[in-house]
Amino acid sequence: MNIAEMFENAPDLNVETVMTDSRKKCENGIFFCIPGMVHDGHDFVDQAISNGAICIVHSKQLENYVPGVTYLMVEDTIKALNEFTAAFYGDVTKKMTVFGVTGTNGKSSIAWMTRYLVHQFVPCGYIGTLGILEDTEEISENPLTTPDTVLLHKTCKDMYDRGCKAVAMEVSSIGLEEHRVDSVAFDYVSYTNLTHDHLDYHGNYENYFNAKKKLFLKSSIDNRIGIVNIDDPYGARLMNEATIPVVSYAVNQPATYRATNVRLFADHTEFNLVYDGTRYPVWTNLIAMLNVYNLLNVIGFMHEAGYEFDQFIPLLRTMPRVLGRMETINEGQKFNVLVDYAHTPDAFEKVFEFAKAVTKKGNRIITIFGCAGARDTKKRPIMGQIADENSDVVILTTDDPRWEDPAKIAEDIRKGMSKAVCMFMKDREQAVRQAIELANPGDTVMLLGKGDEEYYYFQDGRTPCVSDRDAAIKAIHEIYDEGDLK
Repeated sequence: MNIAEMFENAPDLNVETVMTDSRKKCENGIFFCIPGMVHDGHDFVDQAISNGAICIVHSKQLENYVPGVTYLMVEDTIKALNEFTAAFYGDVTKKMTVFGVTGTNGKSSIAWMTRYLVHQFVPCGYIGTLGILEDTEEISENPLTTPDTVLLHKTCKDMYDRGCKAVAMEVSSIGLEEHRVDSVAFDYVSYTNLTHDHLDYHGNYENYFNAKKKLFLKSSIDNRIGIVNIDDPYGARLMNEATIPVVSYAVNQPATYRATNVRLFADHTEFNLVYDGTRYPVWTNLIAMLNVYNLLNVIGFMHEAGYEFDQFIPLLRTMPRVLGRMETINEGQKFNVLVDYAHTPDAFEKVFEFAKAVTKKGNRIITIFGCAGARDTKKRPIMGQIADENSDVVILTTDDPRWEDPAKIAEDIRKGMSKAVCMFMKDREQAVRQAIELANPGDTVMLLGKGDEEYYYFQDGRTPCVSDRDAAIKAIHEIYDEGDLK
């Protein structure tokens, strides 16, 4: 791309790569000096040049100017990065239908299910915690819930080139705060809830809310429509503070999309969708109240995007389960096993609500979880308290410790516990096996926090591991005779 097309008074110069990481080698790159919380890109210009940058976009005076390199000084390098990157990759989000979902809990499930339903009508991609899914069923790795600006637009361009007409993506509060989606042309955006999470980054709930609110402020590049959960107090507030058109969904009060007569079962859920005074019966294989809310969000997305209820409501009967999200393991064992990504107090409360509903009196709830290292330490005893109040046995274990000692993290969690039988097992796979061994007929085993992830984050990066799902299936078949599982 010729930089003269984007920058005033810039010379004719073709660049082939957009750079924000000075450590990565490239050919004929344009490097944007992005200020971060720890490092400032202005300090790494020489490294970027040595790795292939031929143009530097900066907002501060530099100490050294290399002959033969083009320098462009701008007021805001983040704004310049967003505008240039979108154009560099063909502004494809303006040519696609883009769904974006934000909120503490539910993002992965909603984006994944939206992708599935839309894909029944037009090719649709997915970007989020579960990875990147283009027009096939093969999931590729995604380093962040909401990728950095360059990877995000590159991914959308790849999807567009492969025939995708739409994309559903998770939009994290950190991604919003760091302006990663400023140049994404959203068509439909949604808000799920706001509960205790990421307060180590945002500092307090007000900052956390204001980060999410950015997705609901009028944009100069699109005409987005918002879909908001008004049963959540911050969602009710967002309805008043949004500067884009918004519709609502709820269970406990009148809303644009409302679920009434909700009936929860161990293997499916039934409810009536009420829209504009008309009731539409919904039967879905998804379980738990949290999925009622998730489906209301998805229904709002689909209907606002122009799909009729009779086109997609029948598809809710056989929705593919989102891996590691309220995923039941049924290998013929005589007790319940549930895998869920729940890693916040609110998510814990919701999954335990379901566990108690499907566990008969006299049977036990056995819970396995840990808390992430170097993240929001204040929620650890809160998570411990919720698990303690709702479990008979708790096995604390490893969950993305980074540079912290898992045993120390477990001690922080224990501070909120007082009654449940509690033990610590560092090896998560062995902890899962222990829970399976302890379970009696009718008990419920809860494997929480990691979902279907097959890695841990340690100090030196990702390390492969066995997923909770696979560990549970393996343990069931090792402990029980096949005859017992029929």
